Amino acid sequence: MTQTNNETLTLVTGGNRGMGLEIVRELAAKGQHVILGSRNLVKGQQAADQLATDGLSVDVVELDVTNPDSVTQAAKQLTDKFGYLSVLINNAGAVFDFGQKASDVSVDTLQKDFGINYFGLIDVTQKMLPLLKKAPQAKIINISSMMGSKTEALNPESVVYQAVAVGYQSAKAAANMFTVQLAKEMQRDQLNITVNAIDPGMVATEFGGATPEQAKSMGAQPITHGVARTIELATDWNNKDNATFSNTEGPVAW
Repeated sequence: MTQTNNETLTLVTGGNRGMGLEIVRELAAKGQHVILGSRNLVKGQQAADQLATDGLSVDVVELDVTNPDSVTQAAKQLTDKFGYLSVLINNAGAVFDFGQKASDVSVDTLQKDFGINYFGLIDVTQKMLPLLKKAPQAKIINISSMMGSKTEALNPESVVYQAVAVGYQSAKAAANMFTVQLAKEMQRDQLNITVNAIDPGMVATEFGGATPEQAKSMGAQPITHGVARTIELATDWNNKDNATFSNTEGPVAW
């Protein structure tokens, strides 16, 4: 059975601002029933109210990916209210060590990078998986980064070659491996669930502490460009891609 967008129930973590909010906006506009996950419930509701002025209706759930109790409670709420989930978009992320050398960065900072970008992603995925298994067809989309590509980090012609954020980069590389292993597991178990990673590229948002204007001055793409591949994958139910890492231009080297 092939899913349709008007039957699709989608959860977006970190959905109250930036790229997450744009993903919520575009998927809701395409007819999906979107649940906006936000660490701060008030800010999440404010984002939903903003979307309502454009005629878009979304649900809001309090979801702090770094807090296991919050993740458990969010999964319970979705179970009680909906009973299934079609698409999980693990968008929540942050960088805490930009510019810090590998020889100097503290373990505490590294743990923060891994807490949200790796352990949080896994916790959300594992606790939402029972709901995804109840959908006729489901997708897990992990918002990763080319910054986690060892191939790009060793390529002098790549922008990643100059990047210095070992904690963030390592966490994204680890999340990529989780993507591959979970995708293979779903396939082995003959479940109709695909798992893929997306590189949005450098996007004009406040991610990393920069303003959208500062990001643009450094060559960042418009936010709509950054979410394009995610929207494509989340809405094309004939697309059976699994265990891939890609952006709008095509495959990204692991």
